[in-house]
Amino acid sequence: MQAATKRKWIDDVVREEENEPYIEDDRDFIDDGKIKSLIDKHANPEIGEIRDIIAKSLSLERLEPQETAALLNIRDEDLWQEVFEAAAWVKNDVYGPRIVTFAPLYCSNLCANSCVYCGFRAENQAAQRRKLSFPEIRRETEVLVSIGHKRLVVVYGEHPDSGIDYIAGSIRTIYDTKVGRGEIRRVNINAAPQSVENYRLLKDIGIGTYQVFQETYHHETYRKVHPRGIKANYAWRLYALHRAQEAGVDDVAIGALFGLYDWRFEVLGLLYHTIDLEQRFGGVGPHTISFPRITPATDTPFNQNIPNRVGDEDFLRLVAVIRLSVPYTGMIITAREPAHIRRQAIDLGCTQTDGSTRIGIGAYAESYEHQEVERQQFLLGDPRSLDEVVREMAEMGYLTSFCTAGYRCGRTGNYFMELAKQGKVHRFCIPNAILTMKEYLQDYASAETRAIGEKLIERHLAGVPRQIRDALDSRLMRIENGERDLRF
Repeated sequence: MQAATKRKWIDDVVREEENEPYIEDDRDFIDDGKIKSLIDKHANPEIGEIRDIIAKSLSLERLEPQETAALLNIRDEDLWQEVFEAAAWVKNDVYGPRIVTFAPLYCSNLCANSCVYCGFRAENQAAQRRKLSFPEIRRETEVLVSIGHKRLVVVYGEHPDSGIDYIAGSIRTIYDTKVGRGEIRRVNINAAPQSVENYRLLKDIGIGTYQVFQETYHHETYRKVHPRGIKANYAWRLYALHRAQEAGVDDVAIGALFGLYDWRFEVLGLLYHTIDLEQRFGGVGPHTISFPRITPATDTPFNQNIPNRVGDEDFLRLVAVIRLSVPYTGMIITAREPAHIRRQAIDLGCTQTDGSTRIGIGAYAESYEHQEVERQQFLLGDPRSLDEVVREMAEMGYLTSFCTAGYRCGRTGNYFMELAKQGKVHRFCIPNAILTMKEYLQDYASAETRAIGEKLIERHLAGVPRQIRDALDSRLMRIENGERDLRF
């Protein structure tokens, strides 16, 4: 793309005035010095202080930054074990023993940005560039529906050819695609920050959760790793979800890419982002928080020498701290991570994960067996099939939920947050998880997974409150008789 053309496109997209209502004293809500000071000030927390903070999380109350900073500085291994146990308890108390599943669908890897860690970066000559047509998106969706998926996260490169019209058309195409009794019932997207006007269009189409990751909250590091492109504008990205909420998109998702800067700083950045959203939008913060780690990508030297690499031990610690810091918010662990890390992270508080993941453009319909790094944004750590993931979750005692009922019944935004903050999400989610897992077992599962899954459902039915057990049993029988999409 010619430099002048790129500059004009950026000028047309970015509307700085839409950020102005949220900026105070010419500053955004991330104060680098304050965050560093909190980390330093709480470098040696007392055991009693940590246990008081854990007790606060167990009451499902969000932590303050100074409390989270204390958790991040724990040195005692026995105390970390108490944090891990508390995180697992909180996750189960709010969400119950279930894990929501989805698939990513990459529609385009055309990109005008120069993010030094990303295989999509404009300067990457090794990348095989492609944008799917709407018929190709339909074919990708048909494959995903045939596997058993009911929700997607659709991903687009930040480029003029992947603008709002293309995003809108792709969402419509996905919703219109049916295969037998299967369909995608929830389309979430990970796409470039938009104007308020464009967010309203996406809401009207029926977008699910809108996801934008800040990548790093540290201003200087952000400038270094995003040297050019629309993503170089820190504030436009930081306030993307404020503009989305203003437009009525009340399910939004935040994330940071761990390895760009000090992991403790990024955890606090995520918390400050949560707090600012909650303060401005009536208590409605992010629906989910993500925390991917940098993984290898083609022709991307930065990823070979990661400046702030996060090891497995610290990664699991940050997962647990996020769960305690924002006890009522969903947490996503993806196939970036290897299977053994995913298992541990799910036990520590994660509520969503993916299966049968392919991130090459057109990769589902073309069904290649091995990862092709030139077609992918990064390399995956766990490309196992959805059936394998469902079976493993069942062996761990987790129902795999394909449920989208809450969104379609209006349990979003403030409604969802109120349920979550009171620890009541599982009252709806467990019965609906049972119903959607039953659908999956009937229509898509291998014989081995079906046998394990049916036993798990029977075990969880025993814990369903009597007042809804009869209605749940009736719906399960109707599913066995061929009905689909039954829900509470």
